[in-house]
Amino acid sequence: MTLFQSRIQEVQGFFNSKDVVLGYRKLMDCAMDTQDMSIYNQVIALTDWKENHPEDVDGLVEKSQSIIEQLKGKVVEENNTANAVIDAIEITKSYNNNGFKLGPVSLSIKKGNVYGLVGENGNGKTTLLRILAKELDPSQGTINYLFDNTIKDDYKLRTQLIYIPQRTATWYGSLKDNLKFVLSSYGIAPEENETRVLMMIARLGLWKYKHLKWSELSSGYKMRFELARTLLRQPELLLLDEPLANLDVLAQQVILEDLKSICSSVNNPIALILSSQQLYEVEKVSDKVIFLKNGKYTDNSEDLIDESRQLIIEIDTTATREELMNVFAAVNMEKLIFNGGVFMAYFDSNVEFYEVMTALGNHKIPVTYLRNISTSTRRFFIS
Repeated sequence: MTLFQSRIQEVQGFFNSKDVVLGYRKLMDCAMDTQDMSIYNQVIALTDWKENHPEDVDGLVEKSQSIIEQLKGKVVEENNTANAVIDAIEITKSYNNNGFKLGPVSLSIKKGNVYGLVGENGNGKTTLLRILAKELDPSQGTINYLFDNTIKDDYKLRTQLIYIPQRTATWYGSLKDNLKFVLSSYGIAPEENETRVLMMIARLGLWKYKHLKWSELSSGYKMRFELARTLLRQPELLLLDEPLANLDVLAQQVILEDLKSICSSVNNPIALILSSQQLYEVEKVSDKVIFLKNGKYTDNSEDLIDESRQLIIEIDTTATREELMNVFAAVNMEKLIFNGGVFMAYFDSNVEFYEVMTALGNHKIPVTYLRNISTSTRRFFIS
């Protein structure tokens, strides 16, 4: 079974269980992988119907099933994701005026993967993104861009390498017309242009907003339209600086899942690096998490091989320090830190997470929140 066929099977499973919200997004991903304009037009028509019949779940399942059957007969060529699109070797950036130095940083970035870039403000996240985007020159080190098409010219390189800063420029005129202009600049014929734009609008949940103007959108939908404009260009590497800023928790989760899904496209995978303060949300979708502190680099993969690493638990509870010390007395707790909001409990590496949960339950400790952060970048933020 090919990767595309397995994804169609996954879509079928979502619709069989009436999980139509996620199922429909996955269906659109599969449709986009075909690059078949007739399939695109069917999905566009169904999206329009769906927006006008939001409560008719059975109707959506039935109509989607027709498209699924057509997709089962499609052959989609898989794009190679084994090779790196960027190799950054020992890059540094120094600022003499404030003494800050980024790096050295060495990275190998592959298509189809999501790389989370985390760290406190002022630790070099934006600087690293701008270096990779060729907006800044590194002080030392080399960066090799290894895109599918060998590109010598910097201008052409930037068509495959796109950086979206936290604050994007204002758009003027109709949002849909702006998107059509992007494709027209690439020489896409008018009929195909319309179809591709509408398909991207549908995929990013922008159907109701396509005729609006920039000033009529919330910050979350502005980011989605900026992503639509970028993804229409089919880049090989996408760099996002704080794309979750000003979004509520639900919107953050949806846009991250969408990005993960779109970047893992079968025939048009994208390498994605995104910086964010939202650690847990980013970690859920990231294949690797890059952490910067005082410009120094580490990542979560290097630390995973350390079998002697402590078990670190974050606990939000109304219990006192003395009560928790008593609860964990028999579970080899090594130290307990309170940061003013939550407790951080450190245990011997032989202690299992379920033992901590059992101890809390046996003592009837009220717990609002409990998380194992032993492999999370959250542990790097704790003194």
